[in-house]
Amino acid sequence: MAHVTNVIGTYSEIVAELALIANGFTVSRPSTAESFDLKAEDPITRRELKIQVKTIRKRNDRNGDLVVHATKGTGNMYEKSEVDYFIGVLTEKGEPPRVFMFDNRNLREYWASEERVSERWKELPLWLNR
Repeated sequence: MAHVTNVIGTYSEIVAELALIANGFTVSRPSTAESFDLKAEDPITRRELKIQVKTIRKRNDRNGDLVVHATKGTGNMYEKSEVDYFIGVLTEKGEPPRVFMFDNRNLREYWASEERVSERWKELPLWLNR
């Protein structure tokens, strides 16, 4: 059986892909190991975006703020040349996942309070946007 972190990561990637497709993006996965998890073509600008998917954690030591650790396995941050956007997937027991997309600003960590998340990150609905 796969390690639990691999299962969570794969789940987050699949949910992120679903959210992108539901919002009109054309999505592909690299066949080789890359710094990004997905490539997506913006439905309006037709710009190709390199996207890294991360799982959002709620931090009790930060009053429940939503936090994304935007580092590679080496602990280094993702450069803008490697990743254009991050998608964070929030999963809570008994709730449908929530998906947020935001620019890579060359930070090791991104966070937002539940009250201000819509000001900082764009939430992508999971339902099909026709």
